[in-house]
Amino acid sequence: MSIRRLPETLVNRIAAGEVVERPASALKELVENALDAGARRIGVSLAGGGISGLSVTDDGIGIARDELPLALERHATSKLPDEHIEAVETLGFRGEALPSIASVATLAIESRQAGADGWSIRCDNGVLEAVQPCATPPGTRVRVDGLFARIPARRKFLRSERSEYAACLDIVRRLAMARPDVGFSLEHDGRRVLSLPPEQDREDRVAQLIDRELADNHVIVALEREGTMLTGVASLPTFHRGAADHQYLFVNGRPVRDKLLVGAVRGAYADFVARDRHPVLALFVDMPLGEVDVNVHPAKTEVRFRDPTFIRGMIVSGLRRALDQAGMRVVQQPDAASTALWQREFVPVEGETQAPIPPTFSPTFGGQAGWGRVREAQARFAGFEPAARAEAAEALPVASADHPLGVARGQVARTYIVAEAEDGLVIVDQHAAHERLVLERMRKALSNGAVARQTLLLPEVVELDEPACDRIEARVDELAELGLEVERFGPAAILVRAAPAMLGAGDIQGLVRDLGDDLAALGDAISLKGRLDLVAATMACHGSVRAGRVLSVPEMNALLREMEVTPHSGQCNHGRPTWIKLAHGDIEKLFGRH
Repeated sequence: MSIRRLPETLVNRIAAGEVVERPASALKELVENALDAGARRIGVSLAGGGISGLSVTDDGIGIARDELPLALERHATSKLPDEHIEAVETLGFRGEALPSIASVATLAIESRQAGADGWSIRCDNGVLEAVQPCATPPGTRVRVDGLFARIPARRKFLRSERSEYAACLDIVRRLAMARPDVGFSLEHDGRRVLSLPPEQDREDRVAQLIDRELADNHVIVALEREGTMLTGVASLPTFHRGAADHQYLFVNGRPVRDKLLVGAVRGAYADFVARDRHPVLALFVDMPLGEVDVNVHPAKTEVRFRDPTFIRGMIVSGLRRALDQAGMRVVQQPDAASTALWQREFVPVEGETQAPIPPTFSPTFGGQAGWGRVREAQARFAGFEPAARAEAAEALPVASADHPLGVARGQVARTYIVAEAEDGLVIVDQHAAHERLVLERMRKALSNGAVARQTLLLPEVVELDEPACDRIEARVDELAELGLEVERFGPAAILVRAAPAMLGAGDIQGLVRDLGDDLAALGDAISLKGRLDLVAATMACHGSVRAGRVLSVPEMNALLREMEVTPHSGQCNHGRPTWIKLAHGDIEKLFGRH
């Protein structure tokens, strides 16, 4: 077959296959155009999840009458003043979005520049119509109807309206998060879903779009290195989700999806959050244009960093520093479901009038027969009195701001310390709290000098795949500094001759395997000292005060005081909170005093 030029309509449809995969793809291009046009307010309207129709209205600079037809030509753009594509500062720049969308849908543009008349143009699946005058406010309105209506092969691959709407909502959220200075509104089938004011504080914008509870349970990330700035909002370790879909990365104001974010976040929160839980965060990277390539994907959802290791390390360092500054903070809102389990029930005794059984009364007591069993139990234990030890109560600390955990008042179930603070009741999980304290002590000991090693009586062989062995072999010297003496033992095995003395009879096999996995996932973003942190966390768990141990009041108070001065004491090594607080208002509600 001879070489031939493809017709323009087919070229546009091929381009549409790269740029316009679903309604959310078209919406992304239109909102980015509005932002590039200097809009201060952007309104989005969806019908049927965007499948039936979608529109984007902005108050930007508008499009001149003579440029409306040109806007619907391929590779025509106002966003590249010269040929230096590596210096692009706008979100969109390929000049393919509008003609690609117009080739697979009906697209109408209404636009007006300040001080000029309004004009409109329409393109029906690649057929361009003449420019017409129209009455419209300053700015631009683009409407897309019947996406893929004439291309059944493409339309059948669209998902349900609900799924397409969710994808559109995610696009608006990401772009709104990137630009808190711009107001956004979103309507779906006539229902207002989002209403975000312009000039909003970034922390408030992120919390409003991700989770409102994040506003009270986050740390601020701020780090600058070599002309690159990292800022953002990250959740406390005790505020987490079951999936990593609430982690957002922005590069020079552009929402991107990058695997390095997942690995870097996992490294930063390594000993704060359980492996199956994920923190919530939004990170913003601002860097020189020459250090990042934004032209690697048609939809511009991916970027390529010139030095990905530098960015990965910066994210880990920025998050670690922010978490270090959080001190002993922990999510303070008690779990609503757990609080609701507190009940007030009436159990009658002989000679008293039986009150109505509350709705929350356990069904196992079954009416009059149930009351008979209650009386029977009371008679059986009538001769026994509840007993408990009592010790002299201590006064609340004078400087209560320096002692937010108050003073111990007792121990419940040999597991939980109950303390009184100036502003409420504090309950501490003694095992979880001591586990974190032991870990921080071990970290401090590690930082004071080289790690002592202990030669194994019999060298241990750890079998791994060849790439993992290569990664470990490349770090032999650093491993030796940390007390782990290894050498290559054939193509698919590592021989361990010595281990850190602090490990004792630890799991050498698991340690080396985890080393290989972490080096693959994190590269150089987390050092092997960070790996030892994870080992220390496991040791701390076994060396801490166990649940079930009776503590004296002085021991309880000593634990509270150490928690107040120990970083990260708000969560254990597995990401669970070590303490919670019931404010006076919460207690009053339980007793109906509010």
